[in-house]
Amino acid sequence: MEQKIRIHLADDHHVLIDGMKTLLNTISNFEVVGLSLDGCTLYDEVTTNNTHILILDISMPKKDGIEVLKEFNKKGYPCKVIILSSYDDLKIIQEVMKLGASGYLTKQCAGENIVSAIQSVSNGEEYFCDVVREKVFNTATQDIPKIIKNKANIITILTEREIEIITLIALEYSGKEISEKLFISTNTVETHRKNIIKKLKAKNTISIVKFAIKNNLIKS
Repeated sequence: MEQKIRIHLADDHHVLIDGMKTLLNTISNFEVVGLSLDGCTLYDEVTTNNTHILILDISMPKKDGIEVLKEFNKKGYPCKVIILSSYDDLKIIQEVMKLGASGYLTKQCAGENIVSAIQSVSNGEEYFCDVVREKVFNTATQDIPKIIKNKANIITILTEREIEIITLIALEYSGKEISEKLFISTNTVETHRKNIIKKLKAKNTISIVKFAIKNNLIKS
């Protein structure tokens, strides 16, 4: 039997949280195991109910989403987190990514993206809705002039995020520098690096650099 993805919803709007629960429970391998209207006891709740994915609002009473992420970051993440917010402010997006969130959706696009987001994050990937992805990508690449942005000839087994990380590795960025440049945690960078090595059947970082040069990801 396929293991269900255990989901906890944290939002202070009853209508939204009830609607989200109804939607997610229609997916055969999803199970909503918890609901929270504030962030006060979220760490204990998601740990107790063995949550896999937490859908977390930024604006909540008593303890907001940023504070929850800081607590998770300090204690060790008990689950993966997807931010669901009314805001698409770049500074907020950057902060939650640095704190280890795996995805970010605006509430305006949640209905058409939430299922895909949960499935992607559950598989170890990141997920951004189109509005957020555009903001993050434009900011991440605007001051890296050596990156070639026309990736039409890149092999299709790699995600756009993996291509960005390969390029930055080839440009001799450290894991910490990559995390700061792309507004993601160092753990996420390391996960991507391992996935890249596996996909390319590379032996080490040198092999990744050779791949970047061979596929014209950087200018000589």
